[in-house]
Amino acid sequence: MLKPLSSEQWNFSAAAHVLNRAGFGGPPADIERLAALAPAAAVAELTDYPDIPESVFKPDWAKPDPEHVEKLRAAKDATPERRKEMVRDFQREQRQEMLELQAAWLQRMATGSHPLQEKLTLFWHGHFATSVTKVKDAYYMWRQNDLFRRLGAGDWLTLLREVTHDPAMLVWLDQAQSKPEHPNENYARELMELFTLGEGNYTEHDVTEAARALTGLTLDRLHQEPTFRPRLRDARDKTIFGQTGNFNGDDLLRLIVARPQSARFITGKLWRHFAGTEPSPELAEALAAEFRRHDNRFRPFLRAMFLSEEFHSPAVVRQQIKSPVQLLVMACRQLERELPPAPVTANALRTLGQEPFNPPNVKGWDGGIAWINTNTLLNRHNLALLLTTGENSLPATPRKAAAKKLAERVLHRLSPHAANADKIFTPEDRKSPDRLLAVVERRFLNAPLRAQDRAALYDYLHAQGELDNHDLLGLVRLAMCTADYQLA
Repeated sequence: MLKPLSSEQWNFSAAAHVLNRAGFGGPPADIERLAALAPAAAVAELTDYPDIPESVFKPDWAKPDPEHVEKLRAAKDATPERRKEMVRDFQREQRQEMLELQAAWLQRMATGSHPLQEKLTLFWHGHFATSVTKVKDAYYMWRQNDLFRRLGAGDWLTLLREVTHDPAMLVWLDQAQSKPEHPNENYARELMELFTLGEGNYTEHDVTEAARALTGLTLDRLHQEPTFRPRLRDARDKTIFGQTGNFNGDDLLRLIVARPQSARFITGKLWRHFAGTEPSPELAEALAAEFRRHDNRFRPFLRAMFLSEEFHSPAVVRQQIKSPVQLLVMACRQLERELPPAPVTANALRTLGQEPFNPPNVKGWDGGIAWINTNTLLNRHNLALLLTTGENSLPATPRKAAAKKLAERVLHRLSPHAANADKIFTPEDRKSPDRLLAVVERRFLNAPLRAQDRAALYDYLHAQGELDNHDLLGLVRLAMCTADYQLA
């Protein structure tokens, strides 16, 4: 299994598939450039990016705040009225910082030169799902996002260790509150169930003992850094997976990664994320073996996966429902337009069900068919309208109902301009409906239209008479509302 794709199998469609899944798609020129390379060279262009991220967004607030504890103490000692005012100011500041962080990340997805790096960052954010709603610190969320970007293609044990010591995670799953006399089991449990092994591959005793092994690891809230406090460590022997010793947190992670199920679990989840299907038992074993063959390193594993014939099978190609983030970023790349203003994109992603830095729970987003329901499908169509014509029909989704009218006025004022039809259609393309539809198929679907969709778009073109740019953007919008456009 995992036989590499041959040069004869490599073409525009195969290159589009890899770019769509390992990144966020792109205009025909980007796909054609990949298609002109040999398969291994094309995949390497995506996977072999530098370990050091390019020009990472780091605003002034993305650092420890030396006044952090003093601010908390001042709020505690303040009068009730003053405390409410301080909390409101803090919440307003945090919302603004998170809006900046989300916008900067989306910008990297849309325009950065390493799309797989951002796609992996998004995967790890959903895997180690952490929400600012509980963490309540934009710096911690920035720091975790940067961690995923730096280490997302590295080795499994290093990534697990850094996530275990990550301040946002220490708060999110309560490890910072763990004490030797009462070890908090939240992180230990989710570490095994959701992050590394899956249900049924550990015992309740393993969870209890793992929680004991993790004691001592906590958060220095003054300096906003992870720290180890020996006095909080349970120094007695623990028995984990049938092995006994005076294990600490690092020992626990090594024991987990050494389990065969760990490789099967994480490679299966990566396959489901990038391929969009459930691997067969045979494929699951082959994926895990490939991962172990490369010493549990993700970059060579992903290279082999993207090149494999299984990844390019009819059951995989154009069968994955786009996540809201994928839908938004991919559309902007295909339209060759900038992202809408930050408040508009944030509102759009909330209405579609995927707000970065605010997953619904510790399991992250369900994905797949869960992205589609009556409301979100209508909002996907409204997003197509927004990105093509600049008309914003998406409902406002403020945190508080009382702010709805104000939010609607702000979003309407910030609505983006229309896309540029001249970037999509040449004068030659405009000479016939067939040529226009061929452009739509190649750029937006990377595949032929279904017969009924083609007929509907053909009728639309004939009904417009002499076509102007507004009519052509209407054609694009209709194509983006088809069922096939929801798939990648």
